[in-house]
Amino acid sequence: MFFFFKFAPLPQWRMIVTVAFFLTLVANGAFFKHVSEVYPLSWTTLPFIASLTVFLVSVNIMVFTLFAWSRATKPLLIIILMLSSFVAYFMDTYDVVIDTHMIENVLQTNFNESADLFSFSLILYIALIGVIPSILIYRVPFRANGIKAVLIEKAKLLGSALGIALVVLTVFNKNYTSFFREHKPLRYYANPTYALYSVGHYVQKLLSHSYTGLKVIGKDAKISATDMDRELVILVVGEAARWDHFSLNGYSRVTNPELKKENIVNFTQFSSCGTETAVSVPCMFSSLTRDNYDGEKAEHIENVLDVIAHAGVNVLWRDNNSDSKGVALRAQYQDFKDPKNNSMCEEGECRDEGMLVGLDEYIKSHPKGDIVIVLHQMGNHGPAYYKRYPKAFEKFTPVCKSNQLEQCTEQEIMNAYDNAILYTDHFLSKTINFLKGHDDQFETAMFYVSDHGESLGEKGLYLHGFPYAIAPEAQKHVPAVMWFGKHFEVNKRKLIEKAKEPLSHDSYFHTVLNFAEINSSVYKSELDILHGIH
Repeated sequence: MFFFFKFAPLPQWRMIVTVAFFLTLVANGAFFKHVSEVYPLSWTTLPFIASLTVFLVSVNIMVFTLFAWSRATKPLLIIILMLSSFVAYFMDTYDVVIDTHMIENVLQTNFNESADLFSFSLILYIALIGVIPSILIYRVPFRANGIKAVLIEKAKLLGSALGIALVVLTVFNKNYTSFFREHKPLRYYANPTYALYSVGHYVQKLLSHSYTGLKVIGKDAKISATDMDRELVILVVGEAARWDHFSLNGYSRVTNPELKKENIVNFTQFSSCGTETAVSVPCMFSSLTRDNYDGEKAEHIENVLDVIAHAGVNVLWRDNNSDSKGVALRAQYQDFKDPKNNSMCEEGECRDEGMLVGLDEYIKSHPKGDIVIVLHQMGNHGPAYYKRYPKAFEKFTPVCKSNQLEQCTEQEIMNAYDNAILYTDHFLSKTINFLKGHDDQFETAMFYVSDHGESLGEKGLYLHGFPYAIAPEAQKHVPAVMWFGKHFEVNKRKLIEKAKEPLSHDSYFHTVLNFAEINSSVYKSELDILHGIH
């Protein structure tokens, strides 16, 4: 109905203040939820929580005022409202934090993955927090002022907001000292300030790095002269699998019935490099460790696939996930989310098993040289876990058949998730059996490790992508499994003992070099899981 109303002109400062109040009160459910967990609502904590509201409004006013100028004011406020509606939905629904890594993850997400997140609730959030207020802003005329009047108005607004924020900090000094020092993660939920900061930081990183070209590494890579046998190694990159949902690791449910029958080595203390695919996968294949990993830097340095290719190894990447996150840019790449390549697709969902189809032909077409094949799983990609496995693997019921996980019980979510783990178990067993079929012609081996873990509703957290420093163990502790064919020389007893030690994605680069029996100046034995195990 407000399309037909004629609004009286408003000064810009009033619109800025209105939007700041609106977003603080309507789009910060996750923020106040987490605040109330740290400061349970009572007569003693209520004044401080009220002061936080005032403080957040003041900060929003200052941010909006600094960036809202003249004709840019309306577009800026509309962009902020739309951004805030998305941020509010995902924080309220999945309890995720929108930081620079999450922004990178979002930008690398394809349409099919985005569709899994689509829901009626998302439409409501966008409409009520984003679209309708944006239309109002568009329709309301601003009162025209000269440049001098605008500057005075801005100075008054900034001064007032800053003054109120300082008064609040002074009055509740003891509370805010604890709040900023002891409970830093709470600020990650402030909407839209932290999301705006993250966007700015992400753009700044993109524009400020000094990396150019591609740094070639491991050009001296070569296969040992004593290695007369051909290697056939399959590297399986898992997706969102949790260590504690593998029955190999003591989980009460039997989620690894097929792997249990195989002569595998199971790693019990394996940690991921990141909590999202966009970080973990490039980090795994990079020579950089988690402590010094930088996405932009890694993008401009060759990875382990490049190094083994320098040694003459045939490299193939098959992907049933979104993509290789830049890892396979210089390798042979095949998209198995495309039904044209994957013969095992149904209702728009292509199965991981399909990546094994046609590998015999690939091997036959490469009669010389070692072969390394990477299979990038769809695995347990959420939130639509129920889509990740064929009906035959729906052992644990009832399952959550919604992408709005908050509408399901934790048991339903866990059932769907565990069924997907059960299917991964089947897929890995089929991969091992495929390698067994080539055991007479090659030294065969498989190395499976998940890119990151997943939260399934514990403490209200869902999915993954939390800042690493505060991410729960469920998002960082991942399953890892190795299997070796009859001709691959490895001391299983020693390796089983080593598999009990703390290990991480930091070892991946150098362990893959050992799998391929490649010597290079970039190899570091101290980071190689197989060093001294032969």
